[in-house]
Amino acid sequence: MKYDFVVLGATGIQGRIASKDLLKSGYSILMCGRDKSRVTHLLNAFNKTGFEYFEAENIADLTKKIKKSGADVVVNCVEGDWNLHILKACIDANVSCVDLDAKIPMTKKQLEMDHIFKEKNIISITGCGSVPGIGNIMLRYAANKFDKINTVEVGFSWNSNMRKFVVPFSIQSIIEEFTDLAPVLKNGHFIKKIPLNSVRKAYHRGIGVQKEFLSNHAETYTFYHYFKKKGLKNIRFYAGFPEHSFRTIMAFIETGLGSQKPINIAGKKIAPMAFLTQALKNVKVPKGYRETENLWIRILGQKDGKPKRMLMECLVPTLKGWEEAYTNIDTGMPISIMAQMIKKGVIGDKGSFAPEAVVPPIPFFKELRKRKMKIFENSKLIN
Repeated sequence: MKYDFVVLGATGIQGRIASKDLLKSGYSILMCGRDKSRVTHLLNAFNKTGFEYFEAENIADLTKKIKKSGADVVVNCVEGDWNLHILKACIDANVSCVDLDAKIPMTKKQLEMDHIFKEKNIISITGCGSVPGIGNIMLRYAANKFDKINTVEVGFSWNSNMRKFVVPFSIQSIIEEFTDLAPVLKNGHFIKKIPLNSVRKAYHRGIGVQKEFLSNHAETYTFYHYFKKKGLKNIRFYAGFPEHSFRTIMAFIETGLGSQKPINIAGKKIAPMAFLTQALKNVKVPKGYRETENLWIRILGQKDGKPKRMLMECLVPTLKGWEEAYTNIDTGMPISIMAQMIKKGVIGDKGSFAPEAVVPPIPFFKELRKRKMKIFENSKLIN
């Protein structure tokens, strides 16, 4: 069977969301992952599906699976550490690729592959989720309304109707947000900050007042990469968490469960993080649990010689029929939307990019609204 898309990491939270969104949009997909039982419901509910086991490090086998699928777009929902391996397989198979995220060093390497993708007449877009993803495209929209941009603050904040810890899409990524040094662009120079030394309280629409802190996100690099010609000199990324989640994550960190350094358990070397990741898969979401998330970006600059400020926000609910995903829809759905835009030719550029370079904002915002995600410009609903 020929498929429209290959979804890698399809058995993870984001992979399942992206797969379901593509299937509900009428496409056929080959889901690839490690645990088939986690997507059996999709295989049973939709006819145009298939499944293959895969390991990201095996480039030759992955290339073969992509070629055999007949798909021309790969949706990569695997942890960002594997982005280059997967891109090499996509290049060998001559197909386009979208992924969710990567740290700045990996993002740099991906953007440096631009000439390869242009030569192959295919496209790679990195950071196609929430932040990075939706936030990048909100900046592209806003940038057209400024002559000069001086400062950009970007981030996320969320809350839930129950004060209970629910496993995020990737506990590894979340703990890294708390602990990795945060790159900050200050007066045109990059410096690094300790996240938990920068905790502040801030109000966000639909969320209220919460703690937030500087965090290591690729936007600080890609925003400067694409908008420094507009005068951009200051960029800060903030991650916001409700108190009950903040406390639990801090407990994981303080007890050493977030460590990647292996320890000896019954004669076996196991990284505490690997144990924590597996253990949390057994944590059930409470019945009736709901979340709301606000993805926001604040821009300061000039227009017609006068100071100008703009606040862009994306408000994300928990959707009926998607309760098991809660607000993770704002990561799994955007990558599906961008993959579809490539498939349809709405995104026609070839090369390697971040979303703010190539994704047209208005059509993208319309697709978000179909999925109940609202975009606000200075408190005015625009989609």
